[in-house]
Amino acid sequence: MKTALLAGVLETLEARGARPALIGGMALAAHGVGRATQDFDILVLDEGLLTPPPWDAVRDSGAEVEIRRGDAEDPLAGVIRISKGGEASVDVVVGKRPWQTGILDRRKTLRLGGLSLPVVEAADLVLLKLDAGGPQDRLDIQLLLRGPDGAALRADVERRLATSPAPLRRAWLDLAK
Repeated sequence: MKTALLAGVLETLEARGARPALIGGMALAAHGVGRATQDFDILVLDEGLLTPPPWDAVRDSGAEVEIRRGDAEDPLAGVIRISKGGEASVDVVVGKRPWQTGILDRRKTLRLGGLSLPVVEAADLVLLKLDAGGPQDRLDIQLLLRGPDGAALRADVERRLATSPAPLRRAWLDLAK
């Protein structure tokens, strides 16, 4: 999988101080759960990225940049989809929930093929998937919890839920049913 586009996007985000972290299928893989995916998903909290200027250098490299803003009811501020030729696309997911700041504070760095990739911790990935709430998200959570560190992961999630918004705690309880 070509990663030049990913490297350019991460460079743009880091230069801006956006503190990116991989989420989605690639983060699952980093935590031992393999799932087919054709893109990279990155979480940030910088709503200023939902305007064209931060992406000028990425566009100048030949990439297409599509900016989609969320509405008031959307759990996201928006998504920026970046694609280029035969490379895996990159979706920059712009969160807007205050509790997501802690997720980016706890991100870890992994090395992959010469790239340093920031990735969310497994317990934080569970919280993000609880918040998203889709059927694939629920399945991803179950797969993470069935891993060799499932009991420790469950304990980490429950510790973090103690200070998380009520909808996340309810979603966790619903998942256990």
